Amino acid sequence: MILRGALTGFISGSIMGLAMKGLEAVFSKKIYILLLNVDFIPFIGNRNLPELVEFLFHVLIAVFIGIIFAWLMEKKANSKTSPYICSLLLTLPTVFLYFPLTIVAIKDTPPVDDPISFSLWTVSHILFAILVPIFYFPRQKQRG
Repeated sequence: MILRGALTGFISGSIMGLAMKGLEAVFSKKIYILLLNVDFIPFIGNRNLPELVEFLFHVLIAVFIGIIFAWLMEKKANSKTSPYICSLLLTLPTVFLYFPLTIVAIKDTPPVDDPISFSLWTVSHILFAILVPIFYFPRQKQRG
């Protein structure tokens, strides 16, 4: 379950991150920079980290969400709750991280009150919420 959830989060988070990088290039809104921003974290943020390392911090959060999703799906295997609703509920809080992350950022990130940046951030996270159930492959039941 942990491995399946981690793989789900890794794939979904990677696609979301790459989509945000593309959206940033198209719209010139620094949402990808915001996604990778760790400059406010003590002992880490004052270093000039490579993009890949910063991307891995983002992927770790996605892996964590993927593991929680897998656990919920396996715990509620007989439930009629949609995996998409579950994923959306797990992802929804990350949408609102836009506000505190832009406030505490030291790097040049989007303004906290930029509706286009917030919309792009939101769409990207909804994409993640859609991708999680798509890339989750539940454990196959053993035939008796």
